[in-house]
Amino acid sequence: MLARGCRWGGGGARQLRTQAPSSQFFRAAGHRRPPRSHSTCIKAASPSGAEPLMVRAARGEELERPPCWMMRQAGRYQKAYRDLALQYPSFRQRSENTDLIVEISLQPWHSFRPDGVIIFSDILTPLPALGIPFEIDDIKGPLIANPVRSQEQVDALRSLDTDAVHFVGESLRALRAEVAPEAAVLGFVGCPWTLATYIVEGASSSTYTTIKSMCYTAPRLLDSLLSHLADQIAEYAIYQASSGADCIMLFDSWGGQLPPKEWDVWSAPYIRRLVSKFKAAHPLVPVTLYANGSAGLLERLPSTGVDVVGLDWTVDMADARRRLGAHVPVQGNVDPAVLFGPARAVEAAVDDCLAKAGGSGHVLNLGHGVLVGTPEENVKLMFDLSKRPLAGRGGRGQGLPAAAAGSLRG
Repeated sequence: MLARGCRWGGGGARQLRTQAPSSQFFRAAGHRRPPRSHSTCIKAASPSGAEPLMVRAARGEELERPPCWMMRQAGRYQKAYRDLALQYPSFRQRSENTDLIVEISLQPWHSFRPDGVIIFSDILTPLPALGIPFEIDDIKGPLIANPVRSQEQVDALRSLDTDAVHFVGESLRALRAEVAPEAAVLGFVGCPWTLATYIVEGASSSTYTTIKSMCYTAPRLLDSLLSHLADQIAEYAIYQASSGADCIMLFDSWGGQLPPKEWDVWSAPYIRRLVSKFKAAHPLVPVTLYANGSAGLLERLPSTGVDVVGLDWTVDMADARRRLGAHVPVQGNVDPAVLFGPARAVEAAVDDCLAKAGGSGHVLNLGHGVLVGTPEENVKLMFDLSKRPLAGRGGRGQGLPAAAAGSLRG
């Protein structure tokens, strides 16, 4: 499985580099450089008091309807994306040129009008700016030629160079100018443990034996690496918020690979450190934490200081509300595979999720990213369903057993 924030924001990762492709790069590839029209967009002033629904949902406000966006909402399931990918065939071209990032990020906006527009990017994008170069192989995924496994290597890592990710800031400003205040602009980062799995293993892994063994054989070294990542990824998140992101997503994609007691040691403290540093700079920008495979970690996630807990599809929404408490805003969690079913199945899944989530503190989403091959008409259907007012659908607790409904109301 590839490491790609674009799994959440867009399509499959292929190649990355630290600087936006030059004109020579495009000519060598046989393509014209796209126009720079988006790069110079400046954030438009929002009407006084106007805030995106996602920001309000993160505060737990009672809303007429829940905001809705989808992880991987820009990507290969969309014909517009596939057509663009034929013209610019490498992920490196598509993810590190401001104009292409903006165009791809806005494809689902033009098609479905989601309440959140996430930047098309990758969780590994900032690594070269920290002194960790890597390549992405079409078959093997991300490859790091020199995995970080010594204190000397950790000591050689750099502080974040935002000039190396200038296209991220430019794109967020352009997106904000396009969609604010109708939709929230979403930035995202990978959590320290998840990033460290690639940095230490040197590639995608199914077992994580190298980094997991380091927990016992070199704990000080691992702590040093995770601490550096927490501080620098916090700076990256701060940069994104300063560039126009209304909300920040944290992806602990491989946090669920740790037993809960080990997650408490090797993931949670570093997420907490990242969030604390970010909130010191942007206290009002909501932060959502999504940890794939986190049903066993659910009660632990709010302790990191995030505003919203992202749920995958393996936990029932009513159970999640009960376990977290109704005061904790949540995001999710329709099974992505439902979108391959008939319209009535999609509507039933959305209605079930909304009924169990209730009328406040809920961002409707899938429990994972949009799958390749998903019918676009069913993506549209889910967005259309999300725009119906909650009034008349019973609000929080509808569809729950009496005891569960009472628990949520309390």
